[in-house]
Amino acid sequence: MSDRVVEKGSGIGSEAKPAGSTAKLSPGISDFADRDVLPHLCECNLGECRTDLLPLLYEISRIVTETGNLSQILNILLQLMKRHMKVIRGMVSLYDTDSGKIFIHESFGLTEEEEARGIYRLGEGITGRVVETGQPIVVPKISDEPNFLNRTGSRSNIGDTRLSFLCVPILRGKKVMGTISAERIYDNRRLLKLDVEVLSILAATTAQAVELYLLENVKKVALEDENQRLRTALKEKFKPANIIGNSKPMKEVYRMIERITRSKTTVLILGESGVGKELVASAIHYNSPNSSGPFIKFNCAALPESVIESELFGHEKGSFTGAASQRKGRFEEADGGTIFLDEVGELSLPMQAKLLRVLQEKTFERVGGNVPISVDIRILAATNRDLVEMVTKGTFREDLYYRLNVFPITIPPLRERGNDVVALADHFVSKFSRGMGVDIQRISTPAINMLLSYHWPGNVRELENVVERAIILAEDGVIHGYNLPPSLQTPVVSESSMLGSLDAKLNAIEYEMIVDALKASHGNTTEAAIQLGLTRRILGLRLSKYKLNHKDFR
Repeated sequence: MSDRVVEKGSGIGSEAKPAGSTAKLSPGISDFADRDVLPHLCECNLGECRTDLLPLLYEISRIVTETGNLSQILNILLQLMKRHMKVIRGMVSLYDTDSGKIFIHESFGLTEEEEARGIYRLGEGITGRVVETGQPIVVPKISDEPNFLNRTGSRSNIGDTRLSFLCVPILRGKKVMGTISAERIYDNRRLLKLDVEVLSILAATTAQAVELYLLENVKKVALEDENQRLRTALKEKFKPANIIGNSKPMKEVYRMIERITRSKTTVLILGESGVGKELVASAIHYNSPNSSGPFIKFNCAALPESVIESELFGHEKGSFTGAASQRKGRFEEADGGTIFLDEVGELSLPMQAKLLRVLQEKTFERVGGNVPISVDIRILAATNRDLVEMVTKGTFREDLYYRLNVFPITIPPLRERGNDVVALADHFVSKFSRGMGVDIQRISTPAINMLLSYHWPGNVRELENVVERAIILAEDGVIHGYNLPPSLQTPVVSESSMLGSLDAKLNAIEYEMIVDALKASHGNTTEAAIQLGLTRRILGLRLSKYKLNHKDFR
């Protein structure tokens, strides 16, 4: 780009400097006076007089000092540019560092549509270069500047090509926060340079207000957007459709979850250890009306009884040794959302009484306090204990049991979920292989048979650990039977055949071949039948014989 067309950092006195040099722009009115700019303002031999700018400059400075209200400041700034500098179009653009976008915040001479189109990135067009370099740029004639993008589309008239374009950075220290731009026709080059100085003073005067606005508004909006994105991601992650498994018992669980998410009823989630009770609780919260509120999890068996009350209800300063300040408890943190009490059967009888009051009245007091605190929360509780038996023995309050057992959901153990084992195993293979950077293509048929025949006392959690271990041991991209723990390595035979008989061994081989064909064809029975040399009808009979569902392999 030639210096004849675009001048960077041009200002009063720059004509006396060597070609290509830049003059430091004035940061304030005091420097303006020190560099003899005020005398230029008072002269009227430039064709236009700038003395009428002084009251407005003072007014902007006063508003910045007293209120810092950016709207008021920009209103005066644009009025100054339009009425007293004869600017045809004026723009104040702000730079959002998080998104990398430079957008028009306030302007005149542009329609709403044109203003909305005026978005740039660092180094893009004149505005993007000013933000990138932190130096002003002057285009004496728009038609001679190839880097002038006209992104707003506002310069469609032939006469607009004669306009000059002035763009100065809004600086706070070395940080560029935006630009002030102006367009008009200049017949006097000295006046053009003087107006660059004026815009630079305006930029320096508004810099503090711009910085506060970006911190309080643009950053806040960005944080809110990020918060909403994360909430949406959590909702997608924990929605019932993403709980792995299509067995009949799990479909009943999905149906129960769908019904309970419409209300704020207390839910008691029952099931053995490792079945995924917390996952179900997450699905209920993130699909419920209060999903925008907090989701607080608390394991009632993870802490000693002496600190559980303080953790759940909070404490006042000085209520016990070590209580140096007031602290909110989990119930207070969950206000407006959901609290999930895992292993609720482990609570002592005194804590059960306190929990009962929260369920009944939705109020409690902090430890050491006497002021009732009301909360709007939904309570989800879970346990692997037999609460009915505990009530009979007197170790669990009967009234609390009925308060919790409003809407029970029982999660079936993995051994009752049939081919969900295969679907879950494939899910964990994909999850861990991706995380470890290992390419695992499939699980061998003997290994699948071992997974299906095992009784899984640790349920889904145990299966997850088994698959993670197998991926570490796998060497050829396939999980084999010998990669599984010794407790799983047992032969699979038909239940109706004698162990070791010829029929049993033939059934085992046939079963493995069918499973391999279904996996290779992704559950397509036509392709699987062709691979096996069978008709679809015969393959259907074999699937019924071995209780296989082709949909589980899709």
